[in-house]
Amino acid sequence: VQLQAFGGGLVQPGDSLRLSCAASERTFSGYHMAWFRQVPGKERELVATISNNGGYTDYADSVKGRFTISRDNAKNTVSLQMNSLKPEDTAVYYCAAGRYYGYRSPSGYNYWGQGTLVTVSS
Repeated sequence: VQLQAFGGGLVQPGDSLRLSCAASERTFSGYHMAWFRQVPGKERELVATISNNGGYTDYADSVKGRFTISRDNAKNTVSLQMNSLKPEDTAVYYCAAGRYYGYRSPSGYNYWGQGTLVTVSS
């Protein structure tokens, strides 16, 4: 599966941003998807996951109530709507695909997009 993430950019605190990830695989609906983020010197951390049919989602405590993960299996895309952004949300965001739902570790995902940078700064 090839994944391409896009939608990052520079925004101000309190702004919103929507990230998207396009998958090449026609069997996209067979994969559970996730967004991770990483800042220099730190481990890659889970932001949100969504099951293959979209019926289950899970979020990091730091983004609950602000971020929403969704997917469109007809378009082979997964999105991350980010609202009320904070400077601590600044990171490179990666989308990932895996065969098993619920993994919070990057090791649970087999395929990764290239990352898109989100910078939240005034």
